[in-house]
Amino acid sequence: MRILIYSYNYYPEPIGIAPLMTELAEGLVKRGHQVRVVTAMPNYPERRIYDAYKNKLYLTEYKNGVQIQRSYVWIRPQPNLLDRILLDASFVVTSFVPALMGWRPDVILATSPSLPVCVPTTILGWLQNCPVVLNLQDILPEAAIHVGLIKNKLLIKAFTALEKFAYRTATKISVIADGFVENLLNKNVKANKIVQIPNWVDVNFIRPLPKENNSFRTDHKLNDKFVVLYSGNIALTQGLETVVKAASKLRHIPDITFVIVGEAQGLQRLQQECQNCGADNVLLLPFQPREKLPEMLAAADVGLVVQKKNVISFNMPSKIQVLLASGRALVASVPDNGTAARAIKQSGGGVVVPPEDSDALAKAVLDLYQHPEKVKALGYNSRQFAVEQYSFDQALNNYESLFYTMISDSPAIGSTVVSKQEV
Repeated sequence: MRILIYSYNYYPEPIGIAPLMTELAEGLVKRGHQVRVVTAMPNYPERRIYDAYKNKLYLTEYKNGVQIQRSYVWIRPQPNLLDRILLDASFVVTSFVPALMGWRPDVILATSPSLPVCVPTTILGWLQNCPVVLNLQDILPEAAIHVGLIKNKLLIKAFTALEKFAYRTATKISVIADGFVENLLNKNVKANKIVQIPNWVDVNFIRPLPKENNSFRTDHKLNDKFVVLYSGNIALTQGLETVVKAASKLRHIPDITFVIVGEAQGLQRLQQECQNCGADNVLLLPFQPREKLPEMLAAADVGLVVQKKNVISFNMPSKIQVLLASGRALVASVPDNGTAARAIKQSGGGVVVPPEDSDALAKAVLDLYQHPEKVKALGYNSRQFAVEQYSFDQALNNYESLFYTMISDSPAIGSTVVSKQEV
């Protein structure tokens, strides 16, 4: 197959959708497919275009057999609402040129966020007569409205109309959790249009490693410490201040250290919170290179998943799969009725506490510190669940099967692909 992946985020961005789409694209290439990725100049999570990509309107690269077509986007480090709109609009406009000029795809996979990507992919699907899969990593604008990011009534109407357009025009909609399915069905999206394919983790790359002789522990003087680790985005929906307050409640136990790994801007904000709380047992570190991720995760005794109370129930952080695959116990400070809490409970690999409750979070960490056998049992369950439910090969099979089915159902190109398979 010739597969076009239309994703705002891609390699070398270290977190979020970018690693997932990179793994998917390269995995499809290894299975013999041609893959082209239309994406933005890398800028996340710092929200600054990386130095090697500055002052460029377009750039084509090749990595591990994938053709990557990058285009300029409007980006600001501390974006207001207008900046966010201009960001989406700039990607819609600039990305369409390379998307149209490349080879004709058999199928298009578009990731959301960003939601406006549905406009160029829909037009491309019409012009080139190929099916489009809308891959929902979040449901916008609902999630943005819920956390107060969008308040303007006119904008809410516009984005709601765009959401309806995206669902109506997509050939199929792939979602990452059952909460997404419920949400779409309530919006009158037909059930046969929805396909649930959970996000994955490369269980051969992210795997349990010993804490002994761990360079991350040694480099940061964490040997003989009980390490509680959060690594990821430090943004509106996380509420990492809860972690800092929980740490301050346990600072009388010198063996316990909290480690928060994230972008510089978020760390500066948390540094002030640490000073205010007297949380001298919190270590703030910048993002680590991706190749060091398995060892960093292995340095932890406990991995953290954190959300605010107002995070919408279907939100499913991709870090959950990664933490489970690392074979570590999880503590999740998340809404109890949400998709994240449900996944962690199903895994048997973690403990769920109420969000924005520093006392409950501190109590859960203390309980695990005092019961090492429980930590070990939860970590074992984590790894087993990740291997059984979130393996990359399983996800790759599902996407490949979905694409083949869609192409064979498309009268214009189905016969061509079938003949290729027969050969």
